[in-house]
Amino acid sequence: MQPIRTLEVDARGLACPMPLLQMRRALAGLQPGERVHVLATDPGSWRDFHSFAELSGNRLLSARERGGEYEYLLEKAGV
Repeated sequence: MQPIRTLEVDARGLACPMPLLQMRRALAGLQPGERVHVLATDPGSWRDFHSFAELSGNRLLSARERGGEYEYLLEKAGV
C-alpha cells in the first residue's frame, strides 16, 4: 500500500486570510483522500480552518495549538 500523499504548507508569519488561501490552493491540486499539512501562527486560522472544513466537506483530521503555533491536517473530500 502506498503512503497517502501529503503536501506541506508553511504559513507561519502570514496574517489572515493568507494561511487559509495557501491551504485552499494546495488542496485544489490534490486528489480525493490526499492531505494538506499546514503550519500557521495566525490565531484567526483556528476559526478559519474549522469553518472551512465544516462548510466545504473536507475533513479536518487534526488541529492543535502549541506555543502560538497552529498545526492542521486536512484531507480532501471526494469519491
